[in-house]
Amino acid sequence: MNSKNENWLHDKIHQAANRLLWMGLALLVLGIGALAFPFFSTFVITLFVGWFLILSGFVNLFGAFSIRGAGPFFGALLYSLLSIAAGVFIIARPAGGAIAVTLALGTIFVIQGAYELYFAFELKPLRGWGWMVTSGIASIVLAFLILVGLPGTSLVSLGVVLGVNFVSSGLALAMVGVAARKEFSTKVAHA
Repeated sequence: MNSKNENWLHDKIHQAANRLLWMGLALLVLGIGALAFPFFSTFVITLFVGWFLILSGFVNLFGAFSIRGAGPFFGALLYSLLSIAAGVFIIARPAGGAIAVTLALGTIFVIQGAYELYFAFELKPLRGWGWMVTSGIASIVLAFLILVGLPGTSLVSLGVVLGVNFVSSGLALAMVGVAARKEFSTKVAHA
């Protein structure tokens, strides 16, 4: 990375240091809550996804009637009805819904882990970048554990895995925020 891009990235990190710290602390608290009550957090997450699918299905159903042409109309209509049906299924059978949501979460954690590793290496000269590497690796390991444990562990694993992910991501963001604040205040003091 050239010096101009590196300075731009560092300036942006310093500006966002407080937000990173507070976001990290909020994720840390949510993660601890999810770990303390894994059955409850799994149930809440599953119901949230179910209601979200129902709501988005009705929004898309309403929008389908403003589409011109038989093909696009029926495509939008089918998508909206499938979203509603999936949401109703998840709410009616939370255990089955938890399996589907857990599988989707595992996929998201792989993507999140890859992003956090990329972000960590962009931060590399900044103190605290290792925390982001740790969080990225933790996300990928959690995704692997989710996929290996399905379907038997889905009633607890969703809450536990989400809790661990929130704790690791929260800790990483908070540590990067603290490191950025320290580095920024050091540069300001020497300027």
